[in-house]
Amino acid sequence: MTHPLPGAYSPTLQSLVAASLLRSGMDTRAALLFKALPRDTPDPVRALATAIEPRADRRPALVNAAMGQAERALGQAGACGAALLTLGQEGYPPRLAEIADPPIVLWTTGDPGLLLGPAVALVGSRRAPTAGLATARSLGRDLARAGLTVVSGLARGIDAAAHQGALEVGGRTVAVLGCGVDVVYPREHRELVAGVRSTGCLVSELAPGTPPLPRHFPLRNRLISGLSLAVVVVEAAQRSGSLITARMALEQGRDVLAVPGSVVSGCHQGCHALIKDGAGLVETADDVLAAVGWRSAARPGSGEAAGLVGAMKVGDPVSPDDLAVRVSRPPGELLAELAELELAGLVARMPGGLYVRLD
Repeated sequence: MTHPLPGAYSPTLQSLVAASLLRSGMDTRAALLFKALPRDTPDPVRALATAIEPRADRRPALVNAAMGQAERALGQAGACGAALLTLGQEGYPPRLAEIADPPIVLWTTGDPGLLLGPAVALVGSRRAPTAGLATARSLGRDLARAGLTVVSGLARGIDAAAHQGALEVGGRTVAVLGCGVDVVYPREHRELVAGVRSTGCLVSELAPGTPPLPRHFPLRNRLISGLSLAVVVVEAAQRSGSLITARMALEQGRDVLAVPGSVVSGCHQGCHALIKDGAGLVETADDVLAAVGWRSAARPGSGEAAGLVGAMKVGDPVSPDDLAVRVSRPPGELLAELAELELAGLVARMPGGLYVRLD
C-alpha cells in the first residue's frame, strides 16, 4: 500500500519505519528477519529488536530510539511530499519482494506505480569516457521507446546518461538512491533529479534526510537489480562497483548482460570478465529485449509511439489533447500512433475518446 504523507499515520506504520531503521551500514539483518515475521505481527520494531539485541535490558532503549527516528522521518517525508510503500502491502514492487532481504519500507517521490512495471537496469562507471556515455544514453532511449522502465542509480557517468536517454523520449525511468529522496546527490544533478521526479520515480530505503554516505551505495545496488528483469553493465573496470550490482543480480536470479569495448582501455575489463563468465553480450537494445523476451512497443509504427506509452499511466484514462501536451506534439499526429498501440494491445480506447494504458 502507498502511504501518502503528510497526514495521520498509524502506530503500526511508525513501528514499520522504526523496524527499517534497526540496521547500520550494509547490514540487512532487519530486512531478512522481517521477511520471516508473520504479516500480522502487531509491533514489528519490538519483534525485531528481540531478535537482534540479545540483551533484554538494552532493547527498550533501542526501540525508543528507533521510534523517535521514525517519527522524525515521517514528519520529514510529509514536508517533502514523499510517499511510503511497505513490504507485504499492495503497491510494493513484487519483484523486489522476492529477494532475500527486501526493504521493509520504500520512500518514493514521483510515480511509485513505475516500480511495478517491467524494467531493465543500466549501470556502469562514474568516470566513463564520451563513447560509454553515448552508449548508455542510446540504450536508455531505445529501451524506454520499447516500453521498458530504465532503472539506474543517478550516479555520475553511465547512470546519469541512462536516465537522460529515457527522459529524452518521454520514457519511464526510476532512480534508486543511496540517500534520502529529498537529498540531491550529486549536487550537479539537480535538474536531472527534477526531471526524474516529474515523469519517473525516485526511490530509496533510506529515510528522508539521510546523507549519501559511501556505505549506502552497495546497499542500494541490490534494489537496482531487485527491481529489474535484467542488469546491463555498460562500462566497468575490473573493480567497479557495478560488478557488485551484477553479482547481486545473479544471486537474485536476474539476467546479467554486458557491453564489450576496446581491449586497449582498462575501463572495459569488468564487462569482458562478465561476458567470459556467461553474461549476455549487448551491442544494441535489441539484444536486451531478446534476453528478457520483451516485444518492443516501438515496433508498431514509428519510434515515437513508445513515448506515448511512457507518458500514460496504467489505468488512468487520458484524452489525445492532454497526451499531446505531455509529449509536446500536435494532437493530430497522435491518433494514428494510438491506433497502432491499440492494435498491439498496449493501450485501449475508452468511452468519450479517451485512451488508457494497459499493464
